[in-house]
Amino acid sequence: MNAATALPVVPLQNDTVLLPERLGDLTGLSEFGVAGELVAAFLAAFLVGNIMLAMTGVAGPWAKRKITAAFTDRIAVDHLGPAGIFIIVADAVRLLSKEIIIPEDADRPAYDLAPIVIAGSALLGFAVIPMGSGVHLADPEVGLAFVFAVAGIASIGLAMAGYASGNKYSMLGGLRAVAQNIAYEIPLVVTGLSVVLFAGSLRMSEIVAVQNETVLFTIPGLEWAVPAWFALVNPFAFVLFLIANFAEVGRNPFDMPEAPAELIAGYQTEYSSVYFVLVYLGEFLHIFLGGAIITTIFLGGPAGPGPEALGIVWFILKIWAVFFLTQWMRSAIPRVRIDHLIEIGWKGLLVLSFANLFLTAAIVGVIA
Repeated sequence: MNAATALPVVPLQNDTVLLPERLGDLTGLSEFGVAGELVAAFLAAFLVGNIMLAMTGVAGPWAKRKITAAFTDRIAVDHLGPAGIFIIVADAVRLLSKEIIIPEDADRPAYDLAPIVIAGSALLGFAVIPMGSGVHLADPEVGLAFVFAVAGIASIGLAMAGYASGNKYSMLGGLRAVAQNIAYEIPLVVTGLSVVLFAGSLRMSEIVAVQNETVLFTIPGLEWAVPAWFALVNPFAFVLFLIANFAEVGRNPFDMPEAPAELIAGYQTEYSSVYFVLVYLGEFLHIFLGGAIITTIFLGGPAGPGPEALGIVWFILKIWAVFFLTQWMRSAIPRVRIDHLIEIGWKGLLVLSFANLFLTAAIVGVIA
């Protein structure tokens, strides 16, 4: 093992300087005390938020259609710009120029706040995600618990949207969303706890560090040491987390809160124009947040071959790989019936997630 050459990975986990501090030093804002620090923190959050919004803007109108078309042997968008990429601009103009129609029986301000809660909860979760190349807003000791907590706020937004729309289909969609999220949030968190047992910390940077500081095995011939990413250490937990995440973000085969064949569009039926854009953005932001969590706790975070500057590149590639997988599942697997969906969560994933947690605790106890 001593003769093996470690596979070069991004060493960002050893960097304790956060993005707001970097921007404060770079712009001189740190010299202005607390006010300067607040401005630097706002600029850093603005940068990270726009990175994720830009990715969402590409994923929703364009990438989703192209990936689905490839799996279903269709052409998808191809007339507006190279490979139809300008459909992003066309859809933005089309949706934002539509009239905002408020249902007569809508319960305001809950109706108005719901889209903001759905999209905002996802953006807030990226605050503790180490993205590589120095892009890391905050690193609290309870980072993993924080990201699970803020992601769960979306359930409140979905319930608000369903209830406040004054529409029975929207109400059913909201109720389904809450029931589904409760059924799969518990297995998601319990499976995440098995990672915490291995890492010994809830801090996101330390979870990344543990994965990349430990060598799992070497590749014969190349003499490369493969880091112990938790997806390789415990693939069972990785698969459980993937399935629970698909249900948590409401993607096929778990998209029953929308279920167009049954509920028109579920909780978003009565939303139009800017409100619909926010709900739609929120849906894809949560897909990317789920991908970011999976990347951080199972795939080594921003680690990858090459210099430290490539950390953000590897991170983005990994979460896009998770997004690609969600679209693959969306095209390949038929929708699950709502009663079957709830049974899978409570009778299947919940039991398996606790079994995984107990087994992991036993293994860690023996090793320790």
